[in-house]
Amino acid sequence: MQTGLSDTDPDVLRLQAELLRQATPARRLEMALSLSAALIEIAYAGIRRRLAGISDVDAGLQFVEIQYGRELAQAVRARMSETPAA
Repeated sequence: MQTGLSDTDPDVLRLQAELLRQATPARRLEMALSLSAALIEIAYAGIRRRLAGISDVDAGLQFVEIQYGRELAQAVRARMSETPAA
């Protein structure tokens, strides 16, 4: 089951695929959400490394711009400026 470029042993890839097939839907969802959270953390770390000293809010807005586009990020910024801080 070799797909693309991989340094993973083909036997290990087969075992991973088999374990994934055997996993319950709940476990597969848990794994997907965990991977997604890890990738988001990596993206935020990259933003903070590139833009040292950026606030959490600005890092979040930068993330939105990178992932979903400038138009949405501008709409979120505008909406945030309309909402009074609690």
